[in-house]
Amino acid sequence: MEKEIRAVLDSLPRREASFIEPMECLAASKLPEGSNFVWEVKLDGYRALAVKSGTGVTLFSRRRKSLNRQFPYIVEALADLPAGTVVDGEVVAMDESGRPDFNLLQNFRAEASRIRYYIFDLLCWADRDLTQVPMVERRALLKSVVVIPDKRIRISDYFEAAPKDLLSAVREQRLEGIVGKRKDSVYQPGKRSGAWIKYRVNRGQEFVIGGYFPGPHGFDSLIVGYYEGDKLMYVARTRNGFVPASRRQVFSRLKHLVIPDCPFVNLPETRKSRFGEELNAEKMKKAVWLRPEAVAQIEFLEWTEADRLRHSKFGGLREDKNPRDVVKEQPGAEE
Repeated sequence: MEKEIRAVLDSLPRREASFIEPMECLAASKLPEGSNFVWEVKLDGYRALAVKSGTGVTLFSRRRKSLNRQFPYIVEALADLPAGTVVDGEVVAMDESGRPDFNLLQNFRAEASRIRYYIFDLLCWADRDLTQVPMVERRALLKSVVVIPDKRIRISDYFEAAPKDLLSAVREQRLEGIVGKRKDSVYQPGKRSGAWIKYRVNRGQEFVIGGYFPGPHGFDSLIVGYYEGDKLMYVARTRNGFVPASRRQVFSRLKHLVIPDCPFVNLPETRKSRFGEELNAEKMKKAVWLRPEAVAQIEFLEWTEADRLRHSKFGGLREDKNPRDVVKEQPGAEE
């Protein structure tokens, strides 16, 4: 087997191990038919690429920011990777039941023992470029050559079962959703081509923070939205999900982003809400507007007919997300 693997690697073009922009998933509202996809459980964490070069390991966010200081124990655990390696994966915090918990990840400095790094792709090995190798072959190589005994590092499983069966298990375990990857797909850095798809079963996604209403510990509520082309669309004011410490932490990340004008194109609201919650021109006078550079994970009950969120709740800041990539997503409707 080692000779076969070596022969495969030797046939590939050389590539110095360095940051590769992550391939992205396209949100899907319907599951594809047929057997062209394999499936993974969608992990609710930080996307991260690990690069092992001659100078050591660097753990990169999807925006090429080093995560070494935030997750030094993951970097330490990846030291056994040989030089010339690039892997793609997700940093995840596990709760007491063994489920991913993004809220715990926000407190990673105090919860180091709960952090895991799940590797799901091999992009470079021994300075050989695997990005043009079909996905299932990359995964086979990953399982064959990446052997790290440290329990903080895991190789993510994929399934060829019917996605509806997997969805039943995901719902039962109250997980976020599933990811489908076309078996023959090559790795397309920075692309959202549809060769990889994500299918949510929960009501939650990332939103851009475009402002806030002042209050105790910095703010009372956040004003959030998503991009529709180049337009930032308002969807909710979110005041639930905070404690005083998290308000202070979030406010420290936002206070330098203040701008004079509202960044949302669909404000003020002129249509009255039966609950009196519309963000009209008068209420907007009390708002503080921000450059739309910060991203938050927001959970909610449902979308309204007016394209607003009902009963929204803050889940955490997403430093790994590009605000311009935040668009409206709908969870899957299939049962």
